[in-house]
Amino acid sequence: MIDGYAKTHLHDDLRWIREAIVSKLDGLSEYDIRRPLTSTGTNLLGLVKHLTLAEARYLGEVFDRPFPEPQPRWDDLTARGTDMWATEHETRAEIVDRYRQVWAHSDATVDALDIDAPGHVPWWPRPDVTLFNVLVHLLTETNRHAGHADILREQLDGAAGTDAGSTALRDKGAAFWENRRAEIERVAVSFGAKGDLGSPVSP
Repeated sequence: MIDGYAKTHLHDDLRWIREAIVSKLDGLSEYDIRRPLTSTGTNLLGLVKHLTLAEARYLGEVFDRPFPEPQPRWDDLTARGTDMWATEHETRAEIVDRYRQVWAHSDATVDALDIDAPGHVPWWPRPDVTLFNVLVHLLTETNRHAGHADILREQLDGAAGTDAGSTALRDKGAAFWENRRAEIERVAVSFGAKGDLGSPVSP
């Protein structure tokens, strides 16, 4: 039986990972939070903007509690992907503040509804859902992008951990991580192109 404890547990985890995402922007320049760091243009501020739209939809219109600011329609193909990066007209403060406004709206939705409250996700193959389904999905989505943010931030300045201010990994020193990376590379090379799918190449 899914009960109020499940709702509290999922909601608490969602609150925690939201803060972790936003913290990945701390201490970075405007350029670094916007710069594309993958071949598809993934960037830190874009991840925040994307999660803002996702959460506004899933804990808003899905339960007939739309976020008060206008959002692009889910079936507007011309808007697809525009939530993954910030334009020159959008500031860091505006995007982060909007995300926090969505949090407040979402939190009110979660507080107001039972865990088995019905919702409707028209873009899902099985559109009839409950709050439990949506909280699990949104927590999964946010954690997935938190992982992306972890890797992007590490590429930028070596910061790693649950927030950008964490020093647990950096405290080991550059030499430690250079040696660790070299060891991992050595093993990878041993499984190089001349080997089969399961065995390392003999020296």
